Amino acid sequence: MKSNFLQGALLALGASALIGSGALAQSSNRVAASTDWSVFVEESPKECWGVSAPKETVNTKDGKAVQVRRGDILLFVTYRPGKAGEISFMGGYPFAGGSTVEMVVNNGQKFTLFTDGEGAWAGSPEEDAKIIAALKGGADVTVTGRSGRGTQTSDKFSLMGFTAAMDEAATRCK
Repeated sequence: MKSNFLQGALLALGASALIGSGALAQSSNRVAASTDWSVFVEESPKECWGVSAPKETVNTKDGKAVQVRRGDILLFVTYRPGKAGEISFMGGYPFAGGSTVEMVVNNGQKFTLFTDGEGAWAGSPEEDAKIIAALKGGADVTVTGRSGRGTQTSDKFSLMGFTAAMDEAATRCK
C-alpha cells in the first residue's frame, strides 16, 4: 500500500513541487486549494490527497547550519475509497538507514514516523488517525529527520487550511 502511494505521488510530484510558485494551478489533477494545502485526485487507481510544502527549513550538521541540496519536501495525507487517511512525508533525501522521523505539532503532541528511502510513514492506521486529529487541532507541525549523510533536517509546515483540505480529499475518495 505504501509503495502504491509513493508511485502515485511521484507521478504528481512535478505538479506538487510547484505549490509555492503558483504554477500548481496548471496541474490537471489538482481539484482544490485551501490556504497552505492543495488537494489532488488520481482516478486509476482512485486516490485523493492533501499536500503541502514547508514554510521553513533548517539543515544542520554537527550543530551548525549548513546549505544542502534536497529534492521536494512534502507532507501528504492520502485517502483511498473505503480507507482512512494515511500520513506520509517526503524528505527530499534518503533517510539514514533505520532512522525515524519525528513530528511535533505546535500543541505539544509528538509522533514517530518510520523511514524507507526518501519517505516516512506512521506505523499503523490507528497512528495515522491520531496524527490527523492532532494536525487538525494545530497551527503548524515540525518534521525532523536525519539524512544518510548525517545532516539533521527540520521542516516546519503550516496547518492553515489543513482541516478543509482533508475534508475535501476524504469526500472525493469515499
